[in-house]
Amino acid sequence: TCSVLLRIMPSTLDLTDVPYGLLVGELQRRLECATKPERRVVLLGPPGCGKGTQSPALKRDFCLCHLATGDMLRAAVGAGTPNGLRAKAAMESGALVTDDIVIGIIEEATKKPECRNGFILDGFPRNVTQAQALDQMLASKGVAIDKVLNFEVPDSLLVERVTGRLVHPASGRSYHEKFAPPKVSMTDDVTGEPLIRRKDDNADTLKARLSTFHSQTAPVIDYYKKQGALVNIKADNPFDKVKTAIFGALNK
Repeated sequence: TCSVLLRIMPSTLDLTDVPYGLLVGELQRRLECATKPERRVVLLGPPGCGKGTQSPALKRDFCLCHLATGDMLRAAVGAGTPNGLRAKAAMESGALVTDDIVIGIIEEATKKPECRNGFILDGFPRNVTQAQALDQMLASKGVAIDKVLNFEVPDSLLVERVTGRLVHPASGRSYHEKFAPPKVSMTDDVTGEPLIRRKDDNADTLKARLSTFHSQTAPVIDYYKKQGALVNIKADNPFDKVKTAIFGALNK
């Protein structure tokens, strides 16, 4: 993949030591991506609904970049970007990171080469004000959100999903001890690096997060429904059935 190539390429971009198979595979991927239409997708859904599990296939098959707001925020702070510095100052002072900072970080991320075909936005917007700000930023570039996938899962099923969730921090890939286990226990299938369990992936924290999610996100769902962009995905189905529903929605 491109990420593998970037890790093994020296800064001078001398390709002589890059395995031939990787180069050919990356070239073929880029040629295929060049023929795919642009898509800008928002994923909505409660914690544990399966967004992180489905995202890698969407990213790969539709040639989109995956923008998870928490990961982007940490990356921007670490890289010292202008918005990252603003976010760091806010966090160090105990203040909330404002919507305009988050929108700025999203805008910075969408300029990256891997986002040329569009993006999957995961974890934002969380309220109507944020949705409107996102629309305004995209409109200034002459584009808009194409589809909003609303992952529907009964709250009663989410506890088991969340408490068994495992994550690869560097890539955001997610697994589940029962439903989608890694090939080797607590180890990422791609890199062989350790997986972690997020500290807030527990039943008590989940109940509080679900209450907040439902109160904040119901208006966002209505907002995108009125725009005609919303597609409800029955996400308590088996993985392949959910994937088929998602791909069907995005290919319309």
